[in-house]
Amino acid sequence: MKKLFFLVLLAGLFLGAAAFAFAVWADGHVAARAAGRVYDNIDEIPKRDIALVLGTSKYANGRLNSFYTSRIRAAAALYNAGKVDGILVSGDNGREDYNEPAQMKEDLVALGVPADYITADYAGFRTLDSIYRAEEVFGLHAYTVVSQPFHLERALYLAGQRGQDVIGYAAYGPAGYWGRRVRAREVLARALAVLDVEVLGREPRFLGEPVTVTRRAPGSS
Repeated sequence: MKKLFFLVLLAGLFLGAAAFAFAVWADGHVAARAAGRVYDNIDEIPKRDIALVLGTSKYANGRLNSFYTSRIRAAAALYNAGKVDGILVSGDNGREDYNEPAQMKEDLVALGVPADYITADYAGFRTLDSIYRAEEVFGLHAYTVVSQPFHLERALYLAGQRGQDVIGYAAYGPAGYWGRRVRAREVLARALAVLDVEVLGREPRFLGEPVTVTRRAPGSS
């Protein structure tokens, strides 16, 4: 019995060490694939027709979610600076009483982005769904993704796996304790992303009929 317990313990330790090593490797692998394609200076980022804003809840623990507000402000800044001509907001609308894209569109309009140039993706349940659907449903191949830096690297990795020509514009992300906590969680998210696309070949939950993303005419203000 003692021998069996020892063997089970040894196997558990081995599997734990292997999982940890894979997560560390995946974290670096994702970062390397996104290197040089994340911008935090609006004057330096190249112009693309469309910005894809990745969704999150507007409120967290009863307070405004700084991840959300930063993404919305960054997307509006891109549009108002003429760095994009339209915006695709992609988020979760899995329940009748929860609609991230509608909220994102409303807040972008409040910051000066015309509603006519904001298109909503209501089935962006995961980053993988948002990235895959951007091309398969909304016909985008070269575009700008808006999110926090840690999230952008994973999004750009997923886009690269699809052969998309994507860059990222970094919204503000919290530092200190919350920054470290989110970054630690991202290590696991990256490991799962690598498994999803390089091992399991996972696809979005929904696709659907093609949708045209609206944008202002070139040269218009």
